[in-house]
Amino acid sequence: MFHIMRWKRPTIATALSVLALSAALTSLGPTSQATAASKKTITAVMHSDLRVIDPGFTTAYITRDHGYMVYDTLLATDSNFKVQPQMADWKVSDDKLTYTFTLRDGLKWHDGTPVTAEDCVASLKRWGRNDNMGQKLMDFTASIEPIDAKSFALKLKEPYGLVLESIGKPSSYTPFMMPKRLAETPAGQQIKEQVGSGPFKFVQAEFQPGVKAVYEKNADYVPRKEPASWTSGGKVVKVDRVEWITMPDAQTAVNSLQSGDIDFVETPSFDLLPVVAANKDIKIEILNKLGFQTLGRMNFLHPPFDNVKVRRAALLAMNQKNVLDALVGNPEYYKTCGAFFVCGTPLATEEGSGNLTKGGSMAEAKKALAESGYDGTPVVIMAPGDVVTLKAQPIVAAQLLRDAGFKVDLQATDWQTVVARRASQKPPKEGGWNMFFTNWVGADVMNPIANASIGGRGTKGGWFGWAESAKIEELKDKFARSSSPEEQKKIAAEIQKEAYEQVIYIPLGQYLTPSAWRKSLTGVLDGPATPVFWNIDKSE
Repeated sequence: MFHIMRWKRPTIATALSVLALSAALTSLGPTSQATAASKKTITAVMHSDLRVIDPGFTTAYITRDHGYMVYDTLLATDSNFKVQPQMADWKVSDDKLTYTFTLRDGLKWHDGTPVTAEDCVASLKRWGRNDNMGQKLMDFTASIEPIDAKSFALKLKEPYGLVLESIGKPSSYTPFMMPKRLAETPAGQQIKEQVGSGPFKFVQAEFQPGVKAVYEKNADYVPRKEPASWTSGGKVVKVDRVEWITMPDAQTAVNSLQSGDIDFVETPSFDLLPVVAANKDIKIEILNKLGFQTLGRMNFLHPPFDNVKVRRAALLAMNQKNVLDALVGNPEYYKTCGAFFVCGTPLATEEGSGNLTKGGSMAEAKKALAESGYDGTPVVIMAPGDVVTLKAQPIVAAQLLRDAGFKVDLQATDWQTVVARRASQKPPKEGGWNMFFTNWVGADVMNPIANASIGGRGTKGGWFGWAESAKIEELKDKFARSSSPEEQKKIAAEIQKEAYEQVIYIPLGQYLTPSAWRKSLTGVLDGPATPVFWNIDKSE
């Protein structure tokens, strides 16, 4: 029976893979199919379906990945964590109060119009409304104004040491540049067009959420001369076309990779890695060496988690090892870690983490919940089933909360629905939510300014969940003004202690995700915002 079941699963999955690819191709007319077939094309299964295509609207990594295809950045970070020029170079005044940025030659939007300083100023202002590092930079900024068509000045109220690191940050929200008319889209609305200046053009006519997204080489893009390094350097496109094919079933994706129907799978299921590794035509590699932090986020606006005592009871119930065993399984790829700012970094500390990394404190959780005033309000948890790295967390957490005495309403959905729904501030009964789970790449959470989840701005610019803490915001300002690594480490520990006290979010450990691709692909780049598809070539 065991052998029969093992035989049937791949057979069904292979049929599903054929159906998925067939659906993607059927969407094209005969002429379009023939044209696409004649081009050098990379087909990839990403970690998630793409639905939200405005990279300034959500921190979802699939939308960030889309952003890197279509848009470009003023600055970028290389593999030595050094900020480099990308679209622009810069100069800093002697008093450290004025940063002057000058655009390089040859920059054009996909509609053929030139990139201007006005466009970039508007783009930075839009990014500064939403991004944690952007918000803090804007707190220190007196003005951002164009000087002429190709240069603009950012003037500070007082010296601020993270200007370049903020504008050159590699991950969500990434400060992508877009035309002024799009950057000035009112807050809370998504942009209406996908017009960037990046190495690929988005093929809107072939976009089918739930099926595929298509990108074609931007023939007008002028790469930098430097070698590609993380998100910096020359973004040289060596193929004609990239197609992201949606395959929620992990077995289907792996079978398609093995058969050659798919070239690249971003996150093959951990339990299928031995099967993939046995194929001599496939390469497996960890592209993001910093890994991911996985976490649970509560909604501070509505019961029961508007009550800090209830939040603390939920924290006590959590157990990192249970989550990581279900999510990853293989300890080679994960580690328990109570550090908000990532274990193995200068700001790492276990301050305030209690028993989170040691098996939890269920008896304490039950006692704390009984004393919290919890009235049995169901905890609505959004549970996406279509993303390998997000399936396990809500299921494990829901059971731990039930064991502690919570009533839990685990609502099955897909990740893109979570991405859209988590922006709602409505009560759970009206389509809102109480808790969701997500992952941050290490580069996004390595310090208190970068870490979007650690903010305390509430509904005035805060991240989903709208945590409010004046103390954390004051400590973040103190951190931003400090130039001493020793003092920064001390302040970061204070922030972490307060974050645990208020249960700003629950860090649930760190893990690495190998990617897999056929060896016909060469030049695959590593980095904290991978995968990127420039520099990759494909042999027949």
